[in-house]
Amino acid sequence: MIDLDWIRQLIDLLDQSAVDSLEISRLGTRVRISKSPPIQLLGSGGHSVPGVAPAGLETATSGPVQPSEAPAAVPDDSMTDVESPMVGTFYRSPAPDAPAYVEVGDRVRQGQTLCILEAMKLMNELESEIGGTVREICVGNGDPVEYGQTLFRIESD
Repeated sequence: MIDLDWIRQLIDLLDQSAVDSLEISRLGTRVRISKSPPIQLLGSGGHSVPGVAPAGLETATSGPVQPSEAPAAVPDDSMTDVESPMVGTFYRSPAPDAPAYVEVGDRVRQGQTLCILEAMKLMNELESEIGGTVREICVGNGDPVEYGQTLFRIESD
């Protein structure tokens, strides 16, 4: 159970200090508190770094950063949401100059790599648990993702 009084004290201490963010792991719970929201900027090598992102920012692999691509008109009961198994950074391709693993409309098979999730400098390939057609990519290349956040919507075979 999270002690809300402890979290309030951390927020107050952070507000009174020159520190911008704080991350603490305690008894299996991780808490991150930040004064400023995370903003991504395309850095050398095509992957994101903290900073201010100018309007019209383009990534090396996917063109303009879009929060999602237009979903096809498909009944929801045939769709499977692929959720992030961890907190990290979402990358659509294995390298900045490489093509994306999948695009909207691509057919995927079970076990096929969909994306890379970077967490603590480790690159983790996320594989599809089902076969089907990618109907929506819900995250932009280089975007931070949270545990349980929907990354893809796949229409089952």
